[in-house]
Amino acid sequence: MSAIEALINRAKDSLAAARGTLRDGFPDFAAARAYYAMFYVAQALLAHRGQSYSSHSAIISAFGREFAKTARMDPKFHRGLIAAQNFRNVGDYGVEAHVSREQAELVCGWAEEFIRAAEELLGEDE
Repeated sequence: MSAIEALINRAKDSLAAARGTLRDGFPDFAAARAYYAMFYVAQALLAHRGQSYSSHSAIISAFGREFAKTARMDPKFHRGLIAAQNFRNVGDYGVEAHVSREQAELVCGWAEEFIRAAEELLGEDE
């Protein structure tokens, strides 16, 4: 299995974990897992272009530059990735602020759509 396939599989597992965590009543942690699903997709797409970055901000920035600004993918995925990271920060580090169930469901939906779009794009490039 290639690193790209492994990252896509990790994204799917992270989304499944997010949905399970949300079902169990923990939207803060569900949003964080759903963000990671999106993060792994962005890593996979960048790896497909021969690029690797070590920080979250570098990956998000590179994804925007390589895929959103070039319209290789719908820019909504870059905006969603940024918003998902914000929800993850609230979910992981917020003390008084929390992610609502609706917000966590939204991020899960974004992650699912991002995975599908990435698989389609990667399939086209083969």
